Amino acid sequence: MNTSNTPRRASKSSRAAATPSNKSADMPANGFSYSRTFFEGLVDSALAHAKKLGATDAAAHASEGCGLSVSVRKGELENVERNRDKSLGITVHLGQRRGNASTSDFSQAAIEQTVQAAFDIARFTAEDPFAALPDEADIARADEQRTDLELFFPWTITSEQAAQIALQAETAALAVDKRITNSEGAGVSAQQSHFFSAHTHGFRGGYASSRHSVSVSPIAGRGDDMQRDYWYSSQRNAAELASPEAVGRYAAERALSRLHARKIATTECPVLFESPLAAGLLGSFVQAVSGGALYRKSSFLLDSLGKPVFPKHIDILEDPFIKRGKGSSPFDDEGVRVRARSVVEAGRVQGYFLGSYSARKLGMKTTGNAGGSHNLVFTSRLTRAGDDLEAMLQRLGTGLFVTELMGSGVNYVTGDYSRGASGFWVEKGRIAYPVHEITIAGNMKAMLKGIVAVGADAYNYGAKTVGSILIGKMKVAGS
Repeated sequence: MNTSNTPRRASKSSRAAATPSNKSADMPANGFSYSRTFFEGLVDSALAHAKKLGATDAAAHASEGCGLSVSVRKGELENVERNRDKSLGITVHLGQRRGNASTSDFSQAAIEQTVQAAFDIARFTAEDPFAALPDEADIARADEQRTDLELFFPWTITSEQAAQIALQAETAALAVDKRITNSEGAGVSAQQSHFFSAHTHGFRGGYASSRHSVSVSPIAGRGDDMQRDYWYSSQRNAAELASPEAVGRYAAERALSRLHARKIATTECPVLFESPLAAGLLGSFVQAVSGGALYRKSSFLLDSLGKPVFPKHIDILEDPFIKRGKGSSPFDDEGVRVRARSVVEAGRVQGYFLGSYSARKLGMKTTGNAGGSHNLVFTSRLTRAGDDLEAMLQRLGTGLFVTELMGSGVNYVTGDYSRGASGFWVEKGRIAYPVHEITIAGNMKAMLKGIVAVGADAYNYGAKTVGSILIGKMKVAGS
């Protein structure tokens, strides 16, 4: 398998913003149908009507998204899809009761009907003392909201141009080797969205964001020895995408490397997770220390604050303010202030991921994570600059290098972990042969504690950046 530098991928999205009377007034020149000013008017109108009906508090959110997706297969155009959607959502609070409703009709009559629907739902909903708007002290005020995060890069690409890029990626994949015999296709996607939201505890804010991608999925081999793999590049700015040729070549190399895969005997051995899969391990940790799982007591990491969950060499940082970051945002989904922080330091959990509701349920303060985590960076204090994938294979020695996982086999209550897998058997630091039809199993608590090393081959997957992760021992079920 080629372990040289590879193309990178990415992504995260959002939504957008006022007077309901005329959408063409203040029309943006960025591909959207509605301006921020127009959305501000929608939101203010909804909030005003909620107050008129007698709401204790209210929140409203107006958004618009649009984009282009094109796919090709075996040199032919397969699909062209343009999408455009819009929405106005309203939440009404009546004391400790709450109701929600939404509409895609931006007329004044529809706004009033939607607010009335949310109001009526709230009237008949059971009281919930935790379901209030965020505390005013936690709100990101206008002068605190970062405007330099560079989240929006519209891509003015035609369907013909997108198809040409997809064809270039597929052609490059098919040209790598005669053993690349087929293709599941290639695609290009250009998406953008914007939103504006406000609520009666003083929040007002919104922004635009974009996400663009190129992908391809070639097939290698024939008959019973056919293997598929894929690769893609995704960025907020299309100018930063890997070239379609690079994406195609690397996808083909991955597919070729899987030919003649074998089964292996059941064993216990070290397991190295390729960096894109390592992001999934980080995701499992985030899920386990997020508010919903904690207050429902459905997490294997209950009461882990301040306790060692990882080895002492592991740190996790969260930074919402990375320019062009896929998890960057000037505030969370509730309009709460966000900040850079240490989530794990020297293996110990320093903070959970909480929105206002879950924080109140737990008797804690919100961490500004309503809507999820922001840019997370997972590092080891033992990692050296030269610890690329080749070096990590040497650290693995003899064991399993996992490049694909199947199924969702994590029990978040117990931490039990069991996933179908394929990858490569490694002997004395060198790839010996590809393997498939195996299962890897363990317990997440032991797996997190058993992280031996983290590679310098850092990979960004959504809002998470992590290198390959080596776990000292796992069960591998084979033939």
